[in-house]
Amino acid sequence: MLIRIVRMTFKAAEVDNFLTLFEASKNRIRNFPGCQYLELLQDYNDPNVFITHSWWENETQLNAYRHSELFAEVWSQTKTKFAAKPVAFSMKKFMEVEGENQSASGIG
Repeated sequence: MLIRIVRMTFKAAEVDNFLTLFEASKNRIRNFPGCQYLELLQDYNDPNVFITHSWWENETQLNAYRHSELFAEVWSQTKTKFAAKPVAFSMKKFMEVEGENQSASGIG
């Protein structure tokens, strides 16, 4: 599995426009072949910073999405709203540490 994190800083005036775009696109992205999980996070202290966190079967599937018409459509609209250059990371899980008070799902 490949874990993809993309941190995006938006112009304050464009946050609502981005959220509208994400709302319209999220199900198509989540249902793209190879996407196993998708969430949108907002920075705790900066309301203009959002992070997409997604899980992909493998790098081939992520690259298929990144070269798709769907990605071209969504990204071309998203990048016009940036206040700073986005930062993206691809990772794999190395270790999960469970606490004593966690439920079986891993969420306490």
